[in-house]
Amino acid sequence: MFRRAVLLIATSLGLVACAASPAPRPEPTAASPVGVHASTARTFRTNAFWIQGPEGVVLIDTMFTPSAALAALEAAESATGARVTHAIVLHANPDKFNGTAALQARGVEVLTSAQVAALIPDVFALRTAWFGERYAPDWPTETPSPASFGDASTVLEIAGLELTAHVLGRGVSEAHVVITWRSHLFAGDLVAHGHHGWLEIGATDDWLERITEMQAMSPTHVHPGRGPSGGPELLVEQRAYLNRVMEIVAASRPALPAAAGTFEALARAVREAYPDHGHAVFLRVGLPAEYRRQANEAADR
Repeated sequence: MFRRAVLLIATSLGLVACAASPAPRPEPTAASPVGVHASTARTFRTNAFWIQGPEGVVLIDTMFTPSAALAALEAAESATGARVTHAIVLHANPDKFNGTAALQARGVEVLTSAQVAALIPDVFALRTAWFGERYAPDWPTETPSPASFGDASTVLEIAGLELTAHVLGRGVSEAHVVITWRSHLFAGDLVAHGHHGWLEIGATDDWLERITEMQAMSPTHVHPGRGPSGGPELLVEQRAYLNRVMEIVAASRPALPAAAGTFEALARAVREAYPDHGHAVFLRVGLPAEYRRQANEAADR
């Protein structure tokens, strides 16, 4: 039963992703060293940002498939006239790490934290069961293996830039890296602008702490995992979204086992609260996780 449910969710993710309407794509300007390439609906409209330095270009995240990674690399090199020398994986989901080997084969050094690197093998195995056959041959044949810069926040001196890699805890995933450069914050899926959040691990309370940490970095530019970039208001909006989802779930008085139809009703309520958000299919994974979290907390009180 569990395997059938997982396959249904995975199939739905792919079908809905293909049907999603185009998201706005911020474009770099000649005056800005920061640009973005957004992937197609089939690969979940994931953003890969680039930062141009005096000695090359740094790509932030490596996309869901090898072909999407190379498309991002080529977009960055075409826009800048410089070579991508480094890439950084922000957390352990395949839309962040699956392009690792494709970029490494082009001579790109791909980096992440020790915590994120340790999570990748298990996550890749699970996601390969979900997606590998459907995306083949455009799917990694071996576990992606970015190099580790260590287990603590640090300054990365790469491509002639000084980027601060902040090592953070649970949120979308069990571990995260966010990058700051000047007043720019590259948040990955900890910020999903105009899209539903990936709540798979039911760590909304931890995710709120990550937002507090990012706000303390005082960014003026916030670059999300999906959707257009903006200012610090994106962090405020992400906090409001998580709080609203938590409130909707709490109003159902979570208790295990959940009654039939509970998750469908919760998904309707969240869609009604955010009718313009993309990737509503993510709620199929996220709302049961949040429901279980709240039910377990209630049982422990």
